[in-house]
Amino acid sequence: MRVLIVEDEVRLAATLQDLLELNGYTADVCHDGEAGLDNALSAIYDVILLDVMLPKLDGFTVLRRLREAGSATPVLLLTARSEVTDRVEGLDCGADYYLTKPFEPRELLACVRALTRRQPELRNTDLLEYGDLKLEKNTFALSCGERSVRLSRKEFDLMELLMLNRELVLTKENLLLKIWGYESDAEDNNVEVYISFLRKKLEHLRSRVKIKTIRMVGYCLSDSAK
Repeated sequence: MRVLIVEDEVRLAATLQDLLELNGYTADVCHDGEAGLDNALSAIYDVILLDVMLPKLDGFTVLRRLREAGSATPVLLLTARSEVTDRVEGLDCGADYYLTKPFEPRELLACVRALTRRQPELRNTDLLEYGDLKLEKNTFALSCGERSVRLSRKEFDLMELLMLNRELVLTKENLLLKIWGYESDAEDNNVEVYISFLRKKLEHLRSRVKIKTIRMVGYCLSDSAK
């Protein structure tokens, strides 16, 4: 399960990330509303932890725009504001649950577990398909017909993002932020290396799907049958 944490308190965000990763989740962090919305719209997350008081865009605005874009990803609002009007506004904007700071770690984990159970038909976490490819999220297996290879974690994250966005072009900057994170020292070369790994595996699978390089922009998937 992959969780997005949108929280401007750096220490709290790091604590939440550590807590989630210790309990088997993959967790990414953003520290402002604009970055949070951009990442949330990538559709790679199973749950979003969203603070209300954020720079650039507040949590209510982020949530409203996320729902207007058609995203059904479960959202847990985190805030120090406990007034009934704030809770009502959050729920009206499309939040699935509302947790007031300070909260117990066990309570947060219980909320995350509950939210990941509530909408399995919307999350569709088991299988992604594009062209003649199938990507199994539980096993990291990428297959084409009878042939199959197992991807590394980074290869899987990159392939998942490409398949979720299909023919849309993803910039190297976007891939770095979404796969390696905001605090990583990774550079463009890291993206190029993993794109090369994936291309070799697509050749091995004899897939008609290719990873196209859009010069000076980024990458996208292309199905030669179309």
